[in-house]
Amino acid sequence: MADPTDAGDGSGVPPVPAPEADAEPLAPDDLIGAPLAEDEDEDEDQGEEEDGDRDRDGDGGAGPHPAPEQRREKDEREEDDRGYDDLRRVHQLVSNNFYGTVDATGAAFGFGTASSPGLSPGTIEPREADRALRFFLRTQPCFDEALARLRADRLVVLTGRDGCGRRAASLALLRTVLGRAARLRSMSPANALAQLAASQDLKPGQGYVILDYAGELPDQAVQTYEVGRLGEELRRKGSYLVITAGDTTRRRLALRDHCVPWQAPDPVALFAHCRAELPAARLDPGTEQELLARIGEQPRPADVVAAAEALSRDGAEKALETLRDRHRELVQEHFRKQPSADDLLPLAALAFLEGIPERTFEKECAALAAHVRNWEQSGETPVGEPDGTGRTPLRPTVAEQSRARWKQRAAGLVTTEHRPGPGRDAGRSERRLVFVSPRVRELVIAELHDLYGYELWYPLRQWLGELALRGDLDTRTEVARGVALLARYALVEVDENLLKVWSDGITSQRVTAALTLQFMCEVEHLAPQALTIVLGWTANSGPGRAVTAAMALTGRLGSLYRLEALNQLWFLTLRGERIAFSARRSLALLLQTAEQDPERVRFLLRWVRTVVKNTAPASRERSIALRTAVQLLEAVRLEAPEPVTAAVLRTVPDSARHLGSLWADVLHSTNRSRAVGALCRTLVQLRDDPSVTGAVRELGEAMRNAMTERQWAALCHHLSIALRHPDYAIPGARRLAQVLLGSLRGRAPADPRRATAPLLPTTPFPSAQGGRSK
Repeated sequence: MADPTDAGDGSGVPPVPAPEADAEPLAPDDLIGAPLAEDEDEDEDQGEEEDGDRDRDGDGGAGPHPAPEQRREKDEREEDDRGYDDLRRVHQLVSNNFYGTVDATGAAFGFGTASSPGLSPGTIEPREADRALRFFLRTQPCFDEALARLRADRLVVLTGRDGCGRRAASLALLRTVLGRAARLRSMSPANALAQLAASQDLKPGQGYVILDYAGELPDQAVQTYEVGRLGEELRRKGSYLVITAGDTTRRRLALRDHCVPWQAPDPVALFAHCRAELPAARLDPGTEQELLARIGEQPRPADVVAAAEALSRDGAEKALETLRDRHRELVQEHFRKQPSADDLLPLAALAFLEGIPERTFEKECAALAAHVRNWEQSGETPVGEPDGTGRTPLRPTVAEQSRARWKQRAAGLVTTEHRPGPGRDAGRSERRLVFVSPRVRELVIAELHDLYGYELWYPLRQWLGELALRGDLDTRTEVARGVALLARYALVEVDENLLKVWSDGITSQRVTAALTLQFMCEVEHLAPQALTIVLGWTANSGPGRAVTAAMALTGRLGSLYRLEALNQLWFLTLRGERIAFSARRSLALLLQTAEQDPERVRFLLRWVRTVVKNTAPASRERSIALRTAVQLLEAVRLEAPEPVTAAVLRTVPDSARHLGSLWADVLHSTNRSRAVGALCRTLVQLRDDPSVTGAVRELGEAMRNAMTERQWAALCHHLSIALRHPDYAIPGARRLAQVLLGSLRGRAPADPRRATAPLLPTTPFPSAQGGRSK
């Protein structure tokens, strides 16, 4: 998908956290005291502005804080630091999965496991729409009714259950009215309708789509007259809007007259349509009859398409295996036997703690049994029987072979594997209980939700809350995965009983809530709901939830909804210092996790540049934006203690231009010493890599173009001083600095009377004693 939105379209850039109090200087003291030429006035204004920021950002107002208040703020900062350390470790372990392909099993049919076009806001290219519509079959009379409504009102809302094909239908409708070559635009599912209704900048002849619309924030709810005005504006511009949403949208007064209920096509007809589009596969009459019988039972078009593709590619037996869903049959058969509490509780615990060391799992499983025992002692219905009959005592004995019991407890569902923990070698492997397939874990949670009521889920929720409070990071990560799976079937329950509590708790709980929302984004129809929950935490929900929102906007949520995440984090940087600090940390994490995605890196850097340029000189916003920029320039990689900027210059084309602009902006501010230090560390890291010479030269050229002659000469002077520091006085770094500053050679000075000094001293640098100029 193309860039979601040009950085110039957004409001501003995410600011970075202010320098931490205990941070070591990044350059010699001489450098800190000497402003770049022509910057003295701006620095003075910014210094005054930052003093004002501290007064406005503090919780206690102007004046010194009392000792208890200072201790509280210090404790909160340390807690938040621990939370971001946890997030960083999780991103290190699972970043490849977080930013891989989103599970599209519930999406519009016809594109397999690839991420659905339009899931992330941005332009939907014609080839992406072609992929989504390869097997699309018009459902009548739904399609004709929706098409007529769209042509008449320029706006239509397709409602129906998840997985019924309404996404593909939205693209098909827009291409029908605008032509196959039309480039469509996907909007954010959270608040886009309110933004469109208030916008006067709709593009002519544009097709807009809002997939899985999640509603607006309470204070921005769209009214009937605003929807009517939007329809008039769409008509005037010759544009169209299609929204897909759940059935509850039909009850909204503002949209009721625009809703068309959507139904999935007949599965047998769709299967025949797919076979006509795919290479032929031979079928004997008996197999074909069984295949068609199972096809007719499929409610989701995506499953029908998957079976047709399996038939064409691998033959009839593979297609039947796809439709039989062996794992579902095994799980359902297991629960039909009504397992006793001794067997039910360990399986329920494993659904939320898969893959942790077996010794840890057994301890937490015993804790769950204790919660259930306490619940049953209150005289309520035991959990061991779905129908509430009978009572199974929970009295395990020391002599019971509990580990061997797994062979009978969940045969065909659970197995064991040995693997080391994070950072451990293979010789430190531990036995871990895992499901035979990730799908089994999801199906077990689905059956638990369908069959068991309050008698099980009340103690189970208490247990999950305890794990979120005191569990180690591995445990809490698995709890988040399990709760995200539960959200597929009980979103409201998860939000109200778990996420709302955890998001305003201590650091361990807030990290668990943030991870849960990120894992929810692995299912397409839950991603908009996760975004909506986060947006609700950013305003008028207290500082704790605002910090949790900042944490949640890293990871996959920030990857899917790039501009929305950046704008929300920018908004949070303008609030109290604790919230602003967290937002800036999140912005740095977004860059760190985007390192292997060049498009995302460029988008983030463009956005930061745009915000810096759009803020007024000497304003509070400019100060925040520049502190944000310098924190991004100082960020280190997740996988290694080296600057992200070095990795970006190596691997991301055109990044030097954006980084050069940011460095030039920061060098004009009170953050210059940190900027020079970050530049030196980048040069040191790249010193032995000849392939980056061109990128470093381009970086210098970009910086030079953004500076006056006096500023450039000052930079040369300050960089030469900084490179004498023991940490940077390395010959390879000096050579690369000559390449960086070589952009000045061959240029006539703006003032011929001012000759510039040599770019760097030609004499060798001092070694360990060269860190301070005399």
